[in-house]
Amino acid sequence: MKRRSGFTLVELLVVIAIIGVLVGLLMPAVQQAREAARRMQCTNNLKQLMLACHSYHDTYDTFPSSWNPGGEWSGLARILPFIEQGALEAAIQWDSHYTNYQSNSTPPASAPNLGFALPSVELDMFKCPSEVNLRSVDIDGDGAADYFPSNYAMSHGTFMVYNGSQSGDGAFGANRYTRISEFVDGTSNTIGLSEVNTFTRFHSSSDFDGDATPSQGDISNIITSNVTATTNPSGHSAWVSGNVHQTGFTTMFTPNVLFLIDGRLLPANFINNTEAGADPDAPCMAAVTARSFHPGVVNTAFIDGSVSKVTETVDRNVYWTIGTRFGGEVSLRNKL
Repeated sequence: MKRRSGFTLVELLVVIAIIGVLVGLLMPAVQQAREAARRMQCTNNLKQLMLACHSYHDTYDTFPSSWNPGGEWSGLARILPFIEQGALEAAIQWDSHYTNYQSNSTPPASAPNLGFALPSVELDMFKCPSEVNLRSVDIDGDGAADYFPSNYAMSHGTFMVYNGSQSGDGAFGANRYTRISEFVDGTSNTIGLSEVNTFTRFHSSSDFDGDATPSQGDISNIITSNVTATTNPSGHSAWVSGNVHQTGFTTMFTPNVLFLIDGRLLPANFINNTEAGADPDAPCMAAVTARSFHPGVVNTAFIDGSVSKVTETVDRNVYWTIGTRFGGEVSLRNKL
């Protein structure tokens, strides 16, 4: 009788074990390759957005304002025509507040009827492929989307955002249309845009009104004393809003900083007043941090159009120097 050729059970188990080991060895490399591709796409998004800001500057001789006192629309909304979203921008009446475009609101009569809430539009250019928390917001509970977030935000500088007449020391400002000539530190040494995580918790209070810039420790204490795990994570959840906690960031803290909240390390931000209520005695000041889901780094676009990664371990003073447009500091961009 002929013997049948084939695998024994032991041989089959050995082969399966070897395949399992190989898969285990290869998976990290595959994940790294996927993350590298996602970061490359994110880098491209930032570059295109910065180029759109330059196209805006070429057209209007200024960069867009990050916030305006009429409709309080964001600078991201201002550059819509330059990222091939001219039809969407045409539906905006700039002196009408963006909340008038929610699903349960009535837009101005002059605005076309889109059949959906304009602020809820998902724009791929505003989305980082590594973000794990992208979703629309139904703020009024009527079952229809009202807002959609953005993973990219405009730099407002170090801490002070707006005092009712003056904006801060960053590339973009509230009620301010910055020109290239104002970048005394150089366009290659000044941050323009960076990544942020959507749906961040934040605390808003009148702390530090009219004071000099507080220490990081003072702000940390305010955050950890007031933010809890149940605090509404509503920051960076609306690309239409020009408020710094929605489409902005500051360099008060280095990227990806976390705070001990209810026994867990969580992201959180601080603002003392909104831009709309700011005045010289109670200016809008903010510690709104750049964050990403890329391991250890955030992607950052400089005003000259270049994009670099900034590590979360960057020296705070080095990070501050690239946050200002006219600080006169020596730039150490190679230390990012």
